[in-house]
Amino acid sequence: MAAALKDRLTPFERLGGAVVLERIVERFYDLMERDRAYAELRAMHAADLAPMRRSLAGFLTAWSGGPRNWFVENPGKCMMSVHGGLPIDAQTAGQWSAAMQRAIADVAPGDRETAELFAGRLDQIARAMARIG
Repeated sequence: MAAALKDRLTPFERLGGAVVLERIVERFYDLMERDRAYAELRAMHAADLAPMRRSLAGFLTAWSGGPRNWFVENPGKCMMSVHGGLPIDAQTAGQWSAAMQRAIADVAPGDRETAELFAGRLDQIARAMARIG
């Protein structure tokens, strides 16, 4: 992709849009449900992950520069405030980050540089939550 065009695209567009973000979220929650490495993280969630799958996909879409429906539907909320009351510690934050990094790598968005930056920012958010949880 020409550098000038790439500079005008949002991370949402660079990653591949809603379809790619939804695949990342599906892979993330599949990992959390099936891989014992994420057991403590899974235990913090409700039995039915369908609402969380929809919410995270919507948040990541809006946060990365796509349609802002999540913010319209959740006025005044941010990921930090939504998770503020949960007992998030360094271990569960690390599990969240590791599962998300795996999901991003498994889905393998075409723009690897943006995918790596995206994963890095999400890691920072997850680890910051451990300090407030």
